[in-house]
Amino acid sequence: MEKIFMGRYDVIVVGAGHAGCEAALAAARMGKKTLMFSMNLEAIAMMPCNPSIGGTGKGHLVREIDALGGEMGINIDKTFLQSKMLNTAKGPAVHSLRAQADKNRYHLEMKKTIEETPGLDMKQAEVTDIIVEEGKVTGVVTKTGTCYEAEAVILATGTFLGGKIFIGSSAFSSGPNGLAPSVELAENLKKHGIILRRFKTGTPARCLGTSLDYSKMQEQKGDKKTVPFSFLNDSVGDNKVSCWLTYTNEETHNVIRANFHRSALFGGQIEGIGPRYCPSIEDKVNRFADKKRHQLFVEPEGLDTDEMYIQGMSSSLPEDVQEAFYKTIPGLENLRITRPAYAIEYDCIDPQDLKLTLENRKIENLFCAGQFNGSSGYEEAAAQGLMAGINAVLKISGKKSLVLGRNEAYIGVLIDDLVTKGTNEPYRIMTSRAEYRLVLRQDNADQRLTEKGYAIGLASEERYRRYLEKKEKVKKELERIKEKTFSPSEVNDFLVNHRTTQVQSRVSMEELLRRPQISYNDLKEIDDETRPDLSYHEVTQLEVTVKYEGYIKKQQTQIERFRKLEDKKLSQDIKYSEIEGLRIEAWQKLDQIKPESLGQASRISGVSPADINVLLVYLEKKRRKEQ
Repeated sequence: MEKIFMGRYDVIVVGAGHAGCEAALAAARMGKKTLMFSMNLEAIAMMPCNPSIGGTGKGHLVREIDALGGEMGINIDKTFLQSKMLNTAKGPAVHSLRAQADKNRYHLEMKKTIEETPGLDMKQAEVTDIIVEEGKVTGVVTKTGTCYEAEAVILATGTFLGGKIFIGSSAFSSGPNGLAPSVELAENLKKHGIILRRFKTGTPARCLGTSLDYSKMQEQKGDKKTVPFSFLNDSVGDNKVSCWLTYTNEETHNVIRANFHRSALFGGQIEGIGPRYCPSIEDKVNRFADKKRHQLFVEPEGLDTDEMYIQGMSSSLPEDVQEAFYKTIPGLENLRITRPAYAIEYDCIDPQDLKLTLENRKIENLFCAGQFNGSSGYEEAAAQGLMAGINAVLKISGKKSLVLGRNEAYIGVLIDDLVTKGTNEPYRIMTSRAEYRLVLRQDNADQRLTEKGYAIGLASEERYRRYLEKKEKVKKELERIKEKTFSPSEVNDFLVNHRTTQVQSRVSMEELLRRPQISYNDLKEIDDETRPDLSYHEVTQLEVTVKYEGYIKKQQTQIERFRKLEDKKLSQDIKYSEIEGLRIEAWQKLDQIKPESLGQASRISGVSPADINVLLVYLEKKRRKEQ
């Protein structure tokens, strides 16, 4: 086929899902001429599975993406249907915002943002190969033989790469949501020495809302006071819809058990490994045989459609079985399915073949992001896309890369887990994965990351100004409530009303706020100077800083110990096989991953504390020799 060269860009992004959009926007906003390819422009920021953004752990990622200058938080604030803060019965470290999205509006708003971003082009075309010269990527080739040159390429192919759909005994080549798969690119990546493996995920059926009986379900309303994801927004308006809760039952489970043999999952057709934390309904019934019921949520897909998403019921069973088991569920007896549930298998890489910058170890200037890296979820994809876009620009600009530590961001935890520990199944972020989650809260994501985003030219002037204003307002109010005190006669009635113990001597506002029964807004009852102009973000940070001060200080001490290991850098030229005392498994793993620090080395599976001590001795000997 004749090759036609059509132009040159600084950065090319292959894929326009949540990873591709963040990567392309970051690169363009940082001043690089950028081109984003999509197999179909209707797939930009598509939500082929759950019509929601955020959730436990995931909400933290969205706030961090926003704090750095990304788009996901802004876009969901524009297009949310219902907002809810999860885990509010627990401490603030695990509070996680989740919002139902109008999925079509989410796509259209993101597409509009991309169209209006200076320096960013988008094209509908299938990329079938990358151009590699002397170990460095220099461009891409499309199905029509058209070539585009670039200094850096970012692969964010999602579940399109080698995509294969399974519904019962039927299996066919396809991308998500009935779109075309990318087949040639997978084969050509293998020719370039990139090793691929198969993962799988699935999605539930969609049905018409008018065919459901909501009187048999439990209504799930959003929070009375909605909370924005983006630090640029102080409010986002009211909830627009309700969701609905119902449950499977023994009849449901019996229908599924009787048809295990017809499931692609149990029939052996599916090779790929599925997500542990989002199993299909047949997997749930099989693995948790003693459980009498499983909950499922019925969620609207948008204001301009009657389609409803049945969360918690993904399946690869045939359509007649799906119809049968869905109709055993209260409220779904007469449902009309518009899109059947399916499983999808796709190609992805081993993330241990990447650097912490998300650059491929074998091919220079080739960056990878999203489900292509073995992760699962829109938020995980977007976070990686953002960091891949940032680091691609920094690399080709000759600047120092941006790698977030586990002590700095959930994004750092996500990427370090993938690259350092690897994953044998689609990876999902959870608050339990973060050792320092008390300081990695939603409320302080801007305090942790906005300066970094501004320094690299990504966070806007407006965002940086708002960050500085918030920082100053919180600081001043903290100083004021430490200084202002009350006598027992001034506050004891207030304390009784709020069901907390009275005081015998003067007490500061800070001491009062430290009590779990009292919020900052409660203090308005006794203090005329309590600031009404503080935003939700500012009040939340103020409260958490006061109430959890002791715990935060303890965590900061732990972080200091962590930093000592992270500060001990390891050269990429070290020949670990030549270091005396390292076990074979240890030097093999160290040679494969090439950790950047002793801290990263300590988290590699197969590297023991004894091996770390050997490396400490090696580094000390090296230091003395150099002196």
